[in-house]
Amino acid sequence: CALHSQEEVRAKAIRLVANKLYPLNFASDIIEQFAVRMLLSVVDQQSSEADTSLVYSNEQQTEMASQDAFVSGSQILEPAASESDADKDNQASVLKVPTISLSEAQRQTSLFFALCSKKPSLLQLVFNIYGRAPKAVKQSVHQHISNLVKNLNSPYSELLDLISDPPEGSKGLVVLVLETLTEESTPSSDLIVVVKHLYETKLKDAAILIPMLSSFSKDEVMPIFPRLVNLPLEKFQAALARILQGSAHTGPALTPAEVLIAIHDIDPQKDGVALKKITDACTACFEQRIVFTQHVLAKSLSHLVEQVPLPLLFMRTVIQAIDAFPSLVDFVMGILSKLVTKQIWKMPKLWVGFLKCASQTQPHSFHVLLQLPPPHLESALNRHPNLRIPLASYANQSSMRTSLPRQTLKVLGLLDEEQQTPKSSVPATLQTSDTGSSIHGTALT
Repeated sequence: CALHSQEEVRAKAIRLVANKLYPLNFASDIIEQFAVRMLLSVVDQQSSEADTSLVYSNEQQTEMASQDAFVSGSQILEPAASESDADKDNQASVLKVPTISLSEAQRQTSLFFALCSKKPSLLQLVFNIYGRAPKAVKQSVHQHISNLVKNLNSPYSELLDLISDPPEGSKGLVVLVLETLTEESTPSSDLIVVVKHLYETKLKDAAILIPMLSSFSKDEVMPIFPRLVNLPLEKFQAALARILQGSAHTGPALTPAEVLIAIHDIDPQKDGVALKKITDACTACFEQRIVFTQHVLAKSLSHLVEQVPLPLLFMRTVIQAIDAFPSLVDFVMGILSKLVTKQIWKMPKLWVGFLKCASQTQPHSFHVLLQLPPPHLESALNRHPNLRIPLASYANQSSMRTSLPRQTLKVLGLLDEEQQTPKSSVPATLQTSDTGSSIHGTALT
């Protein structure tokens, strides 16, 4: 009955075995051995009988068959097969490895997990077999382990011992246990110490630190931040949520502005993080507009624009900011003006982004473009010809012409080259050109 196909019947039988029979001295070993064999049989994707015959002698098989009948409630109706028949069956079971379904995995592992709640040391076996377990068995483990860890009435030290030195291949299980332990409570200082040591010595995967991040300080988060950004996007998003959540005692490890600044401070070559990972991390932040507000973006950009050298992705973020919050246009114009004073044209990659932003935000950007030295203004207009006519029309206003250098007027075609005097009028094409705002969403690459 402990292996019954109907879950309701099986659950009642397992409760009876675990609560009433397992505590009895004469029955505990029999029940435990049976449950272990059931677990191992699905891990190896073989029937329990085939698994048993590969490991034990005929006499032992007969004894364990009796034990199995005791636990499962079945009866031995047929005599044991001959040795030659057993050999054939064993070979067939080895050659034909059936695919285990989730329902079958649950049927054969439920008793074992019920025993784990009574004897937590059995969890060591779960960690040992996890790496080689089929997908269905891992799914069954995942379903059982969360409730088991939550309701485990045992010394906390037993779990710490398992986490401190996990077997190879059990990282996914370790992460699941850590997530369960920290789901509704703050991780203990002992657990944090164990996980940190595990990360530094054995499992150099920042994913195992994610459940601990809400209790980390800024000084603890910053050294590992590039490793968090280098995780798959969904794991980085989980890490970001923990960092911004913080704990009731310490508050968030980083503010949203500090997160954006930290992302831009990552050096792809020095930190070994692909540029796409960094851009994806930025995009993940922009998707959370309730957290990463226009005030947060303005604060971040104000800090970043003062850095020397400017971050590689700075202009990309400026463009994303104006795309997400068009009302930041005046603030962004201040940023662009500051970049002119920093001679942005000497930074080739950022110069491309500067011009793209100026083109996207016209006519607001016209006064910034007119601050460029004439040679670089000429370069800008050659790269973005669509700017030439509306910019010339803007510059030809009487209030503007008198303040512009003659070379700038010449670049814009507003100076008669023969007489070297300003033209009195603007071509009809300039007078009728549309200088309305062109701020709009732009797809970033």
